Amino acid sequence: MVTETIQFLEKKMDRPDVAIIIGSGLGNLVKRMDVKVRIPYHDIPHFPKSTVKGHAGEILSGVIGKNKVMAFSGRFHYYEGYSMAEVTYPVRVAKLLGAKLLIVTNAAGGLNPKFHVGDLMLITDHINFMGVNPLIGPNVEEWGPRFVDLYHVYSEQHMNKLREIAVRKGLTLREGVYLAVSGPTYETHAELKMMQGFGADAVGMSTVPECIVAAHMSLPVLGVSVITDMALPYIIQDISHEMVLAAAEEASERLSDLIWEFLQEVTL
Repeated sequence: MVTETIQFLEKKMDRPDVAIIIGSGLGNLVKRMDVKVRIPYHDIPHFPKSTVKGHAGEILSGVIGKNKVMAFSGRFHYYEGYSMAEVTYPVRVAKLLGAKLLIVTNAAGGLNPKFHVGDLMLITDHINFMGVNPLIGPNVEEWGPRFVDLYHVYSEQHMNKLREIAVRKGLTLREGVYLAVSGPTYETHAELKMMQGFGADAVGMSTVPECIVAAHMSLPVLGVSVITDMALPYIIQDISHEMVLAAAEEASERLSDLIWEFLQEVTL
């Protein structure tokens, strides 16, 4: 199955140095990209289709700096009814096409009371609270080992570079642990209190499955969350997907600047 996808894409686009998964409302990240090819998901053999508002549903192939970039504009979520194999399929494809780095972005609720709506958070680690693991089932040995060490999922080398760029540009870059839940419900107050106790700084409904699969295939990861709401257990507030998209859109230019500069300075 994946062989057919790879063969199709090889005829349409260059092999990527970098793969980027673009989260909710963060489409501005690729507006400055020199896009050579756009490929709708529905045209790609065996590729899932994105159904969530704020996710365009296409692969963009182009160049940023000296890097050939494959950007997934629209991700797949477990809460949409996809299997974990489908959710993580783009990561498998990107690695098999030759990607040397996976950049993931997402919209997340802030659990750390020091954070503010609109902050960018460098993901330094994660907690998988989705109740499922994408590596459950038969293991494909040529993709990776049966048992995967997740101690170094997020590349320290690339995190250090992003920190350096943020300081130079005067951008506030928070850091923290991202906790993933299955969704699609937002959390109860009791759940938020529990997550804070676990040491999580942000909570969302994506990203962790993709990062686990990247680790399985020895693909380094750089992750950034946009804090789109404060998910604090002692605050009573109504949260909607529209609010999340609006906050993500407001912060997307700063995220775009950060990733753009990173890819200008790093050659993979």
